[in-house]
Amino acid sequence: MNLSFSKVFSLALAGMLCSVPTFAAMPLETDDTGTQGAGKFQIEAGMEYARDRESADGVSMREKGWELATTLSYGLSDTIDLVAGVPLSWSKVWENGVAVADENGIGDLSLQLKWRFFESADQRTSLALKPGISLPTGDEAKGLGNGRVCGDVTLIATHTLEHGALHLNLGYEYNDYAIDEDRAVNRKSVWRASLAGEVEVAERLMAVADIGVETNEERDADNHPAYLLGGLIYSVSKDVDLDFGVRGGLNDAETDTAWLAGITMRF
Repeated sequence: MNLSFSKVFSLALAGMLCSVPTFAAMPLETDDTGTQGAGKFQIEAGMEYARDRESADGVSMREKGWELATTLSYGLSDTIDLVAGVPLSWSKVWENGVAVADENGIGDLSLQLKWRFFESADQRTSLALKPGISLPTGDEAKGLGNGRVCGDVTLIATHTLEHGALHLNLGYEYNDYAIDEDRAVNRKSVWRASLAGEVEVAERLMAVADIGVETNEERDADNHPAYLLGGLIYSVSKDVDLDFGVRGGLNDAETDTAWLAGITMRF
């Protein structure tokens, strides 16, 4: 069996469900420039169920997994948020129909600051910078984390429209690995770009769409994961949102399909 293929696919435990999150408004992957306001909190609890299938060198690999991610945001000021999140995930991998991995546990803890540093005079266009780190709280031997402190930074742009908004993200992520084999097969530098839109389709109901691409973490791969996501956000009240979404891979490097659902509460 090709070592690189089997190793990288089994590490989908980290790549499919435990990648460094941007903590975007669920179910979007692309973040917006909005902040909570000084002294205000937001809690997001989201569930993701994903499945993937690949074949190479006569070996068929199949994976299913879920993740429960909880994110807490706190407004340090009107334009700066402190954001923390940690995922709990489960994943199972089959090789030619035989189960070869079945792991679960928490992933790496992520801490980020979102700073909205620019807003146009009409308040329709804004820019934010979001640096962050991940701490090695997950078990890297199970594929649930990197085993070392890593960092990321995202430039965010938002433009509001009469009945919606557009969001653009450009990000960079630096990964290090405690396990030698992980370090040998994975890139340390990962670039991301994504674009999302939201539009009000009814009272309290928003339709959202998201498309993005990132550098393939596998060092020898030149096919970079790209996704397309669609979903709905329903505002139960001004402080509670429910969301649902479906994300699909646009190429073989991306997870085939993922279903997302969550709740957001502000106070």
